Amino acid sequence: MLSKNTLKFIKSLQQKKFRKQEHAFFVEGSKNVTELLDSDFEITHILYTQKFADEHPNALRGFKGESFLVTQNVLQSAGSFQSNDAALAVAKIVENQPPIISKNELTLVLDDVRDPGNLGTIIRIADWYGIKNIVCSNESADFYNPKVLNSSMGSFTRVSVSYTDVYNYLLQVNLPIYGAFLDGKNIHQSKFSPSGVIVMGNESNGISDQIGSLVTDRITIPRFGDAESLNVAIATAIICDNFKRS
Repeated sequence: MLSKNTLKFIKSLQQKKFRKQEHAFFVEGSKNVTELLDSDFEITHILYTQKFADEHPNALRGFKGESFLVTQNVLQSAGSFQSNDAALAVAKIVENQPPIISKNELTLVLDDVRDPGNLGTIIRIADWYGIKNIVCSNESADFYNPKVLNSSMGSFTRVSVSYTDVYNYLLQVNLPIYGAFLDGKNIHQSKFSPSGVIVMGNESNGISDQIGSLVTDRITIPRFGDAESLNVAIATAIICDNFKRS
């Protein structure tokens, strides 16, 4: 039976300070929970409805953590979804380890991208284009924020997201560093290396001057209409697509 203390623990993980304290996070909904079950994350708790059990009869087979059959109302009270008739799972936070950037791969670097929805969508975009690593500045949105994980639609299990001092990290990169700027070179007229780093900046201010000083190739998405700017996640998708078509 699900205890009040366990329910309180899960609800506390909506706040970053408790996620850090407990080294744990949760995901909600059938898609994210089934993706999590198929991943390498260490899962400690699962709350699920009879509907979820009926639709995914093999999902809980072999699960060694704590599992609880609950009502939809209990699921909704534990998580952040207004409506959840499937499942919720708690897992351990993995060690923060920025990757060593190697040849023949693209890495996304996010400079102060603060909106959780944008980060989650960028994770999903990275997964679509086969990009395995995203490196975020320490000021960027928290990867384990429920809004980030929900927006990623399960892609968080396949894309590694880490945090570091981006400036010092990029100082060690010996590959092309591409950055999105309004005054950059038209991406439609650019040739891209199959290896390198793509830097995307803050939603309002773009790439900071400090990080911009390390960018070797300034690029831009040409504008044909009157919009002032593009959403950072949409811009990331367009740039990634041009890299893959180059």
